[in-house]
This record gives sequence, structure tokens and C-alpha cells, in this order.
Amino acid sequence: MSIAAVAHRHVFGLKGDVKDNVGFVDEQTVFYPAGANTVLYSTETKTQKFIPVTDRSEGITAMAISGPSKRYLAIAERKSDKPIVAIYDLHTLRRRKILSAPDIESKEFVCIAFSSDSKYIIAQSGAPEWTLYYWTWEKTKLMASIRTANMDQKSQPIVVYQVSFNPNDNTQLCVVGNGIFKMFRYQEGTLKPLTFQKIETKNFTCHCWTADDRILVGTDDAKLLIVESNGDLKGELSNLHGAGNSPRGVYSLVSYSKGFVCGGSGGSVVVYEKGDDVNGPTIVGGAQQNQTMGQQLSHFELYRKSRDFTLHDENAKVINMALSPTEETLVCSLENSQVVSILLSGTEVKGDDAKFEALSQPFHHGQITGMDTCIRKPLIATCSSDRSVRVWNYLENTSELVKYFPEEAYSVAIHPSGLYILVGFSDKLRLMNLLIDDIRPFREFTIRGCRECRFSSGGQYFAAVHGNTIQIYSTWNFENLGNLKGHNGKVRSIYWTQDDSKIVTAGMDGAIYDWGLKDLTGGSGSGGVKREGESILKSCSYTCAVATPDGKTIYAVGSDKTLKEIIDSQIVREIESDAVLTQVSLSHSGRMMFTGTVWK
Repeated sequence: MSIAAVAHRHVFGLKGDVKDNVGFVDEQTVFYPAGANTVLYSTETKTQKFIPVTDRSEGITAMAISGPSKRYLAIAERKSDKPIVAIYDLHTLRRRKILSAPDIESKEFVCIAFSSDSKYIIAQSGAPEWTLYYWTWEKTKLMASIRTANMDQKSQPIVVYQVSFNPNDNTQLCVVGNGIFKMFRYQEGTLKPLTFQKIETKNFTCHCWTADDRILVGTDDAKLLIVESNGDLKGELSNLHGAGNSPRGVYSLVSYSKGFVCGGSGGSVVVYEKGDDVNGPTIVGGAQQNQTMGQQLSHFELYRKSRDFTLHDENAKVINMALSPTEETLVCSLENSQVVSILLSGTEVKGDDAKFEALSQPFHHGQITGMDTCIRKPLIATCSSDRSVRVWNYLENTSELVKYFPEEAYSVAIHPSGLYILVGFSDKLRLMNLLIDDIRPFREFTIRGCRECRFSSGGQYFAAVHGNTIQIYSTWNFENLGNLKGHNGKVRSIYWTQDDSKIVTAGMDGAIYDWGLKDLTGGSGSGGVKREGESILKSCSYTCAVATPDGKTIYAVGSDKTLKEIIDSQIVREIESDAVLTQVSLSHSGRMMFTGTVWK
């Protein structure tokens, strides 16, 4: 008997803590990490392809695409023993090589980069040793390694943000970090530091190489250093944004044929173009760098500000950027886990009309604390620690509604009709209308900190956890129809059978109760509710329980790494797992079951 495989169809979200987490495969395809996958998103067809992480991976930490061929994608993964870099062929989506370093103490690579001819890869490990590794990746041969951080640095924390190859010289490398700006040369099997004039120590957040073999280095105090490939400081600019020339910290740089683009704090993106005479005398500071757009350039300016843009969210920080191969489109990832894009070609003609737009749709930027699916419409409702409640269409792969609230939502349930949702907050449980462009509360219930709520299959009732009690209400007249008492700990799961004749509840106290609902005619009593079965196992804290369509068999998961089958209050079968199972779900036919685990 063959086991059906589960394949991803669409993923909503971005893993925001990955270095260089957005880039172009070609003019119409953008890659970014989401959960345990790398997504290849087509901007034309709005479809996705996926590259999953390797076995036993603990998450993606950094990415790099080979250039200019865009043939290979390198993905750094955290592992419990030693981190790896996996290289994939983007034509076939097959893994080509896995690179790992011997005797590495760190659990992750914080940044990686390809050489311009795609033959070599460098990877920077994290704490505690902060070592740079240099590979000929097709031969999986480690050529050299060297520690890059100043291990005796006491005044500020050690962080390396970015590493790169000189595009015109595979033997020259650049490393920047907090108080770190270093260059290395690969010679005779070793990486040797290059000596150059000392540059004032700053928090160097990012860098890029220009077409004329210079290095642009950004700092968090809004400075842009222009450095020759031999390490000599050529010039310094202040990254000024908007009509008021406000200084903005620099967190991402990308070069292009006419100059470079700078992404920074305060939702700022600034486009710089080469000045009239880039080989003229050195400028460090000076009034020339602070001219507003449109003024005549001095003959010795290195770069001038050409355009600047402001994101819709001015509190957002641009942390990664990439240009399409034709340099027409700029895509940015933000600190709040959003991906936005803007058309750069013809922006001089459009004036200020050019605006950033979400690449696909806005994503959550906090832990998702609740989720529910609609029975009669292709809708999913989610709530998050980012204080938003969202409704998604899983057929059209779109975001239908987004609503931010003053406080975090703990739980959410969507009515079978798709017209209402329940949302649990710290002070009250709120019943809300789903309108065309808004989510609007119309009834409140005095249930504090409700972490689990659920509509009945028919939608005429809903159940909500209040402390250790489950309260049942009428959806239509809001009357409390019954209270289910018996749990001695937090109730983590509520399940209605398909005919709404039973409710199955599971709690952290190790109890699973099977409640019969016969005559819910009203009144605050529980005359129509009867506990018909119970299974108590103190050694297991249950997190989820479901029942078969006929309500006779219950499946439950909890802290003891087993899936339990319960019939007539007795555990008749247990299936062990190598991980803690946190969720279980049955298909409507009752023939397929899915379980979930915690993944970090």
C-alpha cells in the first residue's frame, strides 16, 4: 500500500531573519525563504515552486545566488552538529553539493557569497569563532579559512554582517561587521589580510562592489564610505532622504550600471548615480554631497542623489535588496518580514508616482497564534502576535482582508458561511463581521484571554474556553447555552463533530472529555450537555484531539510523542513518533490524517 505524499501548493509568509533573503532568478522569478522552504515565485503567473531544507535542518540562515548566470542557489542551514551550505541547480531544482567545514564550533553560517564566475563560495560562520571559509564548491574542496572578527573586541558585540568577492578578482574578499572592515587575499592556499589605511571604527552594516572596482560601505549612522580596492578611502557621503534631507541609517546596498541603490531605516530607498568625474580629487564630506536633486553637480563629485523613495510603512527598515537582470525592477525585504517591489525604469518620467507594492501580498510579521478554515468558502483566518487578523483565499492565493488591532489576538475562528469571525483578546471575546474592506466587531463577550474558540459545523453555536471551562453560545441570539466543566488545567483543543451532536475537548491536565449535546434550548445551565466519555492520562499534556465523522473514535496528541486512538474512553492504540506531535487533523471522509510538530 503506497502512502500519499503531501506537497506544498502555496506558502504565505517570509522568513525575515535570513541574510540576503530575496533575489532574482530571472526577470520574472524571485526567490525568498518561507518556513522550511525556499520559494521561487513567478511574478507573471503568481505561482510558486519550492526547494525544501535538508533532513534534520534547524532552519535557513543565509542565501546567495550565483551571478551573473543565476544558475545556482546556495542555502546555508543551521544544524545541531555542524552547519552546511547546500547548492542547488535552479534549472533542475536538484541539489548539487553540500559543503561543511571540519572542526567548526558555530551552529550556523551568518552570510555566504558566490564568486562572479560561480566557481567559488565563501561562508562566514557565527559565534563563537567567526571564521571565514573559502571553497571550490564543485569539488567540495575547502581551500582556506581565517578568523575575521576581533576576538578581543570588548566595547561592542562581535557581529559580521556581510562577506563578498571582488567581482573582477576571485582572490580578493571583503568582510564587514560591527567595528569590522577587512579585506583578504587568497594566496598560496591561505587567506591573508590586506593592510590599508585605518578607517574610523563604526558599525559597518553592509557593502557592495561598484563597476569601477570600488567598495561602497554603509553604516548605521547614515554614512556611505567609498573605498578603493586597495583599501584607500576615496570619499564619504551622508545618506540623506526626502525633501528635508533627513539622515537615514544604511542597511542594504546594491550596485547597478549607473551607480548604486541604498536601503535604510525609516522606510527609505535612495538611488545614487555616478558624478561627472569619478576620477577627480577625493571628497570627504563637504557641501557638495548634500545638494538636493536637480542642482548642478560640481566637477569633482563622486555620486549624486538621483531619486529617493519612501515605503508606505515609514517605520520599516530595508534590510535586503536585489535588482532584476535588466535593472528595471527593485525588490526589497523589510525587517518586518514583508517583500516589496518597485519599477525603477522610467521613474524619472513618472516623477513621484512610482510606489512600492507588495510582491505578492502582505505577510504576518509575528508568530501566528491562531488559525481556522471556513467550511463553505476557500478562506483561512489567522491571528498573530503582530496584532493583526487576516483572511486568506487559498484558491486564488490572495490576502482578502487585513485588520490591525490595538492589542494581540490570541485565537480566531471563522464561521462556516465565511461572514463572521470570533477573535479572542486579553479583555474580551469579540464576534465580528467580515466586510468587503474591513473586519468590524458587533458583539463582545466577557471572556478574558480566550486562547481557543470554535464555531460548530452548522454555525448555529460556538464554543470558547474561559479559564478551565468551555462555554457554549448561540451565534444568533448570543445566549449562553451551556458550560462544560471538568478540566483542571488549560483547555488546548475544542472539536465539534460533523453533526454537532458532540464536542471533544483536550487539556494540559491530561484529560480528554467527550460531551454529548442533546437539547441546547437556552438558559445558563447545562441541562442539554452530558459528559459521555473521558480518558485521563496525567503523564501527557494534550494539545489537540479530533473525532471521526461518526464521533465514536478520538485521536489525540500531546507531550509524550505519541498519537493515541481512543474508543469508549479507552486508549486502544498508540503510535510513537520521534518528535512531539502538537496538532492532529482528519479529512472530512475520515480516511486521511495529518499531524504537526514544532519546528524551529
